[in-house]
Amino acid sequence: MRASSVRSRFLRRLPLNATALVVFALSIFPVYWMVLTAFKPTEDITADTPIFLPTHLTFDHFTKAVQADGFWTFWRNSLTVTLCGVLLALVVALGAAFAVARMKWRGRRSFILMVFIAQVAPWEAMLIPMYLIARDTGMLDKLSMLTLIYFMITLPFTVVTLRSFLTAIPVELEEAAQVDGCTRTQAFRRVTLPLLAPGLLSTSLFGFITAWNEFAFANMLIIKNQDDRTLPVWLSSFSNVFGTDWGATMAASTLFALPVLILFLVLQRRVSTGMTGGAVKG
Repeated sequence: MRASSVRSRFLRRLPLNATALVVFALSIFPVYWMVLTAFKPTEDITADTPIFLPTHLTFDHFTKAVQADGFWTFWRNSLTVTLCGVLLALVVALGAAFAVARMKWRGRRSFILMVFIAQVAPWEAMLIPMYLIARDTGMLDKLSMLTLIYFMITLPFTVVTLRSFLTAIPVELEEAAQVDGCTRTQAFRRVTLPLLAPGLLSTSLFGFITAWNEFAFANMLIIKNQDDRTLPVWLSSFSNVFGTDWGATMAASTLFALPVLILFLVLQRRVSTGMTGGAVKG
């Protein structure tokens, strides 16, 4: 009886497991092919028959990518605008989320509604307005304008997410700290902020990935000063530098994806919810 129950449960889950396996394979195969091409010798890349398991690996393509003109400059540009935009969004969103979650003031619901509208609005709809603003204010070809745009893109999601995390943290914790002699600011800094760490990490991870991979605004706003380009824009013209050298192109793409992968591996254990469960005893 027990063996038949296990067998029937296995048969019920078989379609779901097979579907999950297919989805996983379809999702991971492009990444696998990119990394594999970066390590394969040129003769294996240009072979008539696709080679899914290389006979030997080479780092020549990575050497070409790193030694390409402007690689480290564009890497620095991407890292600068991404980190500055995300950090600025975290600081502003933290204050806005606290005001929405902990305070009552006129227009609070309208403010939340506007934040939700800004979050669901397509970024493509802002391309022309942002270009006109940058042109009229003399901010074209400047990384500071790109930083402000990345701040604007990541801010609504950050406000909404941090508000949800703040709502989940019992306000009684702050009130107990104030009873013990803390001011409201000290109670937030010593009690709420440490419990808010998962929200800060998850939103910073999302913001970093969004800004790091952004292409449209960087391609449109950086026109004349090519030294201020970011890595996604540089990668779009990378094949023109090396002609048909797909190995170097895939190596550059692998290096481009590496910071996001490292950041995710570092933060994925800390990005979790429910850290305040049971913090207040009934």
